[in-house]
Amino acid sequence: MNMSKHAAVRQQQRGIPPVVVDLLLDWGCAEPAKGADCTRYFFDKNARRSIKAHYGQMASQVSRYLDCYAVVSEEGRVITVAHNIKKLTH
Repeated sequence: MNMSKHAAVRQQQRGIPPVVVDLLLDWGCAEPAKGADCTRYFFDKNARRSIKAHYGQMASQVSRYLDCYAVVSEEGRVITVAHNIKKLTH
């Protein structure tokens, strides 16, 4: 995973495990990020179901992080990661 220094610092500050970022990029729903040529990955209802079905009991260990999102540049570099603090609108 290619991650900017900013993203690494924010991930550590916000207590988001690296495995959650990997899950976001593998299973998350992608949408254009507002105001930039980037993509935002987040866990929608289908992604949450798929993770639970695929990983079983292990999914319960990351369930508290399923409100996270990641912003990724066009080059595939993770720019930032954070917790959603408001309901996503599509």
